[in-house]
Amino acid sequence: MADEERSVVSCACVCKRGRMEIVLGIVRPPVETGRITFPFSLKQAGPRETPMQCFIKRNKKNSTFYLYLCLTPTFTDKGKFLLAARRVRHGGRVDFIISLDADDISQKSNAYVGKLRADFLGTKFTIFDSQPPCRGAKAPNCKAGRRFSCNQISPQVPSCTFEIGQVSYKFNLLKTRGPRRMSCSVECPPEQENTMENLKTKSTCDTVVSSSMVLKNKAPRWHEHLQCWCLNFHGRVTVASVKNFQLAATIDPSQEGGVGDEETVLLQFGKVGDDTFTMDYRQPLSAFQAFAICLTSFGTKFACE
Repeated sequence: MADEERSVVSCACVCKRGRMEIVLGIVRPPVETGRITFPFSLKQAGPRETPMQCFIKRNKKNSTFYLYLCLTPTFTDKGKFLLAARRVRHGGRVDFIISLDADDISQKSNAYVGKLRADFLGTKFTIFDSQPPCRGAKAPNCKAGRRFSCNQISPQVPSCTFEIGQVSYKFNLLKTRGPRRMSCSVECPPEQENTMENLKTKSTCDTVVSSSMVLKNKAPRWHEHLQCWCLNFHGRVTVASVKNFQLAATIDPSQEGGVGDEETVLLQFGKVGDDTFTMDYRQPLSAFQAFAICLTSFGTKFACE
């Protein structure tokens, strides 16, 4: 850091707004650096070229899931904690509450960032964000009063639930064994959402407009020798599981040249241990979105298998 920047940072220490402006001026988003530096980076798009490598730890006893950033190429490092989620049942409905705090996973918590909701059959899931991602976002309910601190996701925004995506699994009425078929429709974080001005205006969404994208899982091939369905995870997945998947953007035939790349994997998820799974994502998905999509694999699917 240059001497001039040190001086500005020192002066800004007395003001939260000033600190945030300096932080956003110095720290670049994950799409440019490939790093997750602050909690608000979890809702920014991932790297353009190299996927962000993460892993998920599952605790079956309390139905809790923990997302970590990989610090080494191996599957044995402890990683850097990013997010936690807990499965909660409300009658015939199941929610996955997502939080910044592994010890305080509740929708009433200040660390609450969003949730995933499953239908009764476990074939359709809806992703909700605690903050508006773009203009025209649907907000089923909104509770005034709670505020996030400036070093979290976004300052001065009331607690709400905004729909930002849906994940659906194809029905398997015959109960035949085989790979799951899934599709996702998500609101992708805009690249320009990396300035203080955009963060300040997220509550009104006047200047931030995200783009929608449809993702579908890549079809695996049957391996005769192993007698299982296989995908090329490039060493990041080591255990065969019906939960494993790779998602790529679909081609839009309505637009000239199409939109999407069916060969580039934007999100992959797979098993490497009894309760350990890898999660690798890239632009335009954020860590929060990728985590929510992967959580759908842990939901009970009465009509899919």
